Amino acid sequence: MGTNADAAQPPSWLLRVLIGRKPKRTLARIGALVVVCFVVFKFVLLPIRVEGGSMLPTYRERGVNFVNRLAYLFHEPRRGDVVAIRLLAGEHVLYMKRIVGLPGETVAFHQGRLHINGQPLDEPYVKLPGDWERPPEKVGPDHYYVVGDNRDMPWQGHTQGRARRELIIGKILL
Repeated sequence: MGTNADAAQPPSWLLRVLIGRKPKRTLARIGALVVVCFVVFKFVLLPIRVEGGSMLPTYRERGVNFVNRLAYLFHEPRRGDVVAIRLLAGEHVLYMKRIVGLPGETVAFHQGRLHINGQPLDEPYVKLPGDWERPPEKVGPDHYYVVGDNRDMPWQGHTQGRARRELIIGKILL
């Protein structure tokens, strides 16, 4: 037969660490944490896996980064931002590229250097320069010119060009 002393014994230290002194409050905190994590990872931060070498060496292949979907809530994308671009509405394929040309600008490549409106642009993030030659191309009013950082790749191996603003879904965090 048990005694009253057995019923009044405090919970073990392990239960106290895991659950706390007030289990209902702990359960409420866990529930709130689950809801916050769901909202953040469903609507704010979107994981993206880097496939291909067009962003080397800035972003390594098969690396995972996060897209901040709220980054352009209060301002438009800026030159130098690394962004995620939805390939087509509804698809799950995202491109990760750097914005180099803004709406209304003219973009060209001469001897591997990027020229904006006829002036060479300093690009400290380009560690692998190439020898691209592309004639001047005007960027439309609601478009951005995007390209990868690995300019050593052949032009044909890169996916680059104009991206409509509505297809840019956010800025890469890291």
